[in-house]
Amino acid sequence: MPANRQTAARRIIFLFLDGVGLGSDDPAVNPLARAHLPTLSNLLAGAPLTASSGRVTTSDASLTPLDATLGVPGRPQSATGQATLLTGRNVPQLVGEHYGPRPHAPVRTIVQAGTLLSQVRDAGKRFIFVNAYPPGYFEVVNRGRRVLSVMPLAAVSAGQALLTHEDLLAGRGFSADFTNEGWRTHLGFADAPLLTPEQAGRNLAALAQAFDFVLFEHWLTDVQGHRQEMDAAVANLEAFDGFLGGLIAASDLAQTLIVVTSDHGNVEDLGVRQHTMNAVPGLFIGADHAAVAAQMHDLTDLAPALRRALALTD
Repeated sequence: MPANRQTAARRIIFLFLDGVGLGSDDPAVNPLARAHLPTLSNLLAGAPLTASSGRVTTSDASLTPLDATLGVPGRPQSATGQATLLTGRNVPQLVGEHYGPRPHAPVRTIVQAGTLLSQVRDAGKRFIFVNAYPPGYFEVVNRGRRVLSVMPLAAVSAGQALLTHEDLLAGRGFSADFTNEGWRTHLGFADAPLLTPEQAGRNLAALAQAFDFVLFEHWLTDVQGHRQEMDAAVANLEAFDGFLGGLIAASDLAQTLIVVTSDHGNVEDLGVRQHTMNAVPGLFIGADHAAVAAQMHDLTDLAPALRRALALTD
């Protein structure tokens, strides 16, 4: 089926994982090769989320490696990689370098000019960026001590107010760690509901029913990669697998496309502290997964493919 004639998905749920590449099959350095990931294994008919799997297509999902270097020298970085994912433009090439973690003025200008989120809005469809932020985050941003990273910047630029602790407590916002444990133990919100990863995934599926495009950002993978924390990385990836399992179980995959990808490699090689040059996984689950995956080769391909999947373009 030609890419521009594929059946449109009714909604897309985009799970962005920071710093996850396709690495080796060595469990001594790659937590993706060590962790127990039954949801991912079932989706991919036992193929691991490593470089050795290459392209995989099953009845339920498609996996394709995506180049994150984009023909620009140096190690891929978060700001330019994330901006590329949301715009479909080769942002490192446009600004002359891989840059991150947070966007400098040239990257901010590109994001503010328009992303997939603003295109969904302009088409009369509904989007939501579901991550919730604590009061302290807004305080440092409002004082000018921190700039928004790309994902929240894209949401704000498209007209969404960022979700707060009130949204999290009411079940309208989501914690980047899936379970709200960090809100309870590190941020002092003892009344934050403690969820299992599977329940958090089911909650996201329920929320998604009111939207055409849902964006969730998870950044702990990149932190654990820089810290070379094997046990923490394994536990976190297993939590993500449970979260994904809950989301899939509660979603109508005949009408929903779930997308999982990243901006650059990192956590897949804990033998080094810095980002890697590895390809990142493009994992597509549910509606039209094979047709979307067939269009994917590098980070610039994601936004155009998702626009087509939502029938935003011909």
